[in-house]
Amino acid sequence: MTITPERVVRPETQSDGFSSELLSAIRERFHHVDQCPYTGKRVFFENAGGSLTLKAVVQRAAVVAAVPDNAHRDNDASRAIEQVVDDGRDALREFFGAEEGVIISGETGSECLFRLIRAAATAAVEGGSIVACELEHPSSFDGTAQWARRTHREWLTVPFDTTSGRVTAEHYAQVVRPDTRVATILHTSPVTGMAQDVAAIARAIRHIAPQCYIIVDGIQHAPHGDIDVANYGVDGYVVSMYKTFCQFNNGYAWLSPRLGCVDHDRLLGKPDDAWELGSRDPAAFAAVSEMVAYLAWLGGHFSDASSRRERLLAAAHAMHAQEVALTTRLIHGSETQAGLARLPGVRLIGEADSPWREGVVSFAVAGRDAVEIVARLGEHGIRVHARKDDTFSGNILRPLGLPSVTRVSLAHYNTADEVDQCLAALKEILVAQ
Repeated sequence: MTITPERVVRPETQSDGFSSELLSAIRERFHHVDQCPYTGKRVFFENAGGSLTLKAVVQRAAVVAAVPDNAHRDNDASRAIEQVVDDGRDALREFFGAEEGVIISGETGSECLFRLIRAAATAAVEGGSIVACELEHPSSFDGTAQWARRTHREWLTVPFDTTSGRVTAEHYAQVVRPDTRVATILHTSPVTGMAQDVAAIARAIRHIAPQCYIIVDGIQHAPHGDIDVANYGVDGYVVSMYKTFCQFNNGYAWLSPRLGCVDHDRLLGKPDDAWELGSRDPAAFAAVSEMVAYLAWLGGHFSDASSRRERLLAAAHAMHAQEVALTTRLIHGSETQAGLARLPGVRLIGEADSPWREGVVSFAVAGRDAVEIVARLGEHGIRVHARKDDTFSGNILRPLGLPSVTRVSLAHYNTADEVDQCLAALKEILVAQ
């Protein structure tokens, strides 16, 4: 078959990112922006491990969590709690860009991925294969491996391009077969930092295996870009709110009408597309509503649209532009500070100027373990993380030929000054080896 090459569709960006006034207003809305409650002043570049938390999220969730009443009772408190959950679900629907299907919550994003993969694998026609990509997080990579084994199917893996740090529709087309029953896609890698063209990959899969269930891990993408499940051509999309400016709580998933109604664990008196077992945590849905309200506020600085969905899209594009400015400065530096690309012994993961990079820059230093680099940066007040050849990242690092990488993960509320602090500290660490 012939696959149409990917077309890079990215919003136009300004190299200087947000204005100083807007950035100050944004940072004021988050807890612990530059101070750790345990270690003191620091730069937070560990956003891929979990974002900063909105003050409004904490405040609103605390108020709702204190209410003892449950839903489906004949009193005003119960009805108010039901409304909180309904409002949160509506906010999620606009966040996902969903026009149909069902929105569900689960224990975590990982749990949602495992559950969707299990449901798809057990619902699909017997035999055939299940496909995953070697770039994926174990939540989907291991989930597909286990459910291929449990349903006696062949497990096929798609290699990724180690130069770009991405996987494309062409890569999938070389592995997917007409008998492929389930396939997973990683929207953005928390190790390479690169996004995939989900719609193009889904088209390639469906061209070969039209009835394949396609499930997307959107956990890393959610805090960096827009989500548009109505136009991806997939059956499931999963996010985790702790990476998207909420406190640690539930994972959430959108399911297509087709996947939503397959046989799955549910109370028999519930509708066919009911997936949630037991009452929902209303405080978690209140937190989601506050997160979406924040994005709508941010988008309002870049769009006059009255539609909340349009403001969410404007916010996503503006956040991407801000992060491009920050990652470009981190990689290439400034007039006064050398960037990663010019520091001795540094190997960048992925192409330096890729339009697909979303907030994450990972690198290796020749002859140095990333764990040591992370610890040394921590001594300078720079909070970053090491990804190692382990349960979480081994399937990605082994093709790269690396035992570990240092990951610097930024978000739209970070600043150019914080980037410069990180670069200055890293230069001192590398020179002092």
